[in-house]
Amino acid sequence: MKQDTDITRGRAELLEALQDYLRRFPSERAVVDRMIDFLLREAGCFERATLEGHFTGSAWIVHPTSEQVLLTHHRKLNKWLQLGGHADGVENLLTVALTEACEESGIDGFEVIQASIYDVDIHVIPARKSDPEHLHYDVRYLLRAQSDQYIISNESLDLAWVAVSDIALLTSEESMLRMANKWNVISRR
Repeated sequence: MKQDTDITRGRAELLEALQDYLRRFPSERAVVDRMIDFLLREAGCFERATLEGHFTGSAWIVHPTSEQVLLTHHRKLNKWLQLGGHADGVENLLTVALTEACEESGIDGFEVIQASIYDVDIHVIPARKSDPEHLHYDVRYLLRAQSDQYIISNESLDLAWVAVSDIALLTSEESMLRMANKWNVISRR
């Protein structure tokens, strides 16, 4: 694996965060190794214009007072997912996740439950209009909403607070079920 000697501070912080994540979740090595390789070899890894793919930041948003999470029925993908989006050049993916959570839900405040990475996933985004098929190297963070009142943005068909135990009724996406399982472990502590 070739490493860029001129690594930026943001890239170095993400590299360290991914290495920390790997220590906590060694069974996810294959995905983390691919993310690290992409981070170190692709100069435009935070830019939407990079044809192979790009980093995105997402949020697993927990309800202020209950065991529910906020999910979006994503307009383009027609799937129930966590909120999140493109980095568009921003190297701090927690900042991206917070920005996207606010933009996609209309909720003004979020508590960062843990600053370390909550989950990672690499998934294919199908070709659409002028955008070719590409990969999202998605880094997810754990947030708690400060309000349960949301506004549905034009990126969503719907938003809903969903009981973690009901997520499997809406999706069979492996990464969604993995995040639900992680939350079940954390919330029982």
